[in-house]
Amino acid sequence: MKGHTSLLFFFLMFLGKNVAQKAYFQQEVNYQIAVSLDDKKHALSGTIEMIYHNNAPESLDFIYILLQPNAYKSKNSAFAQQELRNGSTRFYFAEPSEMGNLSNLNFEVDSKKVEVEVDKSNPDIAKVKLNTPILSGKNVKITTPFTYKIPFPFSRGGHAGQQYLMTQWYPRPAVYDATGWHPQPYLDQGEFYQEFGSFDVSITLPENYIVGATGVLQTPSEVVFLKEKVKYTEGVLSMKKDKLKIKNVD
Repeated sequence: MKGHTSLLFFFLMFLGKNVAQKAYFQQEVNYQIAVSLDDKKHALSGTIEMIYHNNAPESLDFIYILLQPNAYKSKNSAFAQQELRNGSTRFYFAEPSEMGNLSNLNFEVDSKKVEVEVDKSNPDIAKVKLNTPILSGKNVKITTPFTYKIPFPFSRGGHAGQQYLMTQWYPRPAVYDATGWHPQPYLDQGEFYQEFGSFDVSITLPENYIVGATGVLQTPSEVVFLKEKVKYTEGVLSMKKDKLKIKNVD
């Protein structure tokens, strides 16, 4: 019995050593997204292009894609179960019209159709099976149209009337690192492990909306509009300061 135990211990130590010695690498994903908002249907529709760079030392036969809005599609999703464990029944008793999902997906890799398999237990995780493996050091172009039916704000994003908070709203690859794939379902706690990359995003909205986002605004007319708003706000704040000085004098 002791001999078996020692052998198992040696094997685990050897396996752990091999994993630890695997050189660090980080995948890169660059996005080009174009979407438009339908504020009557509370839906965001458009296309996404992802240039996936395989910096791993091995080839990849498939890519896990996270469809995080589908966490609001099913009351059996990991997010839904987490809500119940935390004592919240808000999502569990939600009406179908209040829930959300990703639809109209049609994945292609390098302009060729691919087989997509959605996880039976997690509707927000899909496996894109590649027609040809991505060799180490090479990249592929992944594209799909998509429509995001925006849910009520059950978690970090959603819509409250005509106000929209957009988070985790587009398909994206799961992280692949030295320990393998990390196809994690959407949860309401903690932060998200994801690949670094660049984003080129075009958003078309009805005229009465203002976008608040990170990045550098590229539309000249919108830059002028925002500068005017800044100037107006500075004037209002200046007037308030003057009123406060007068009150202090009295």
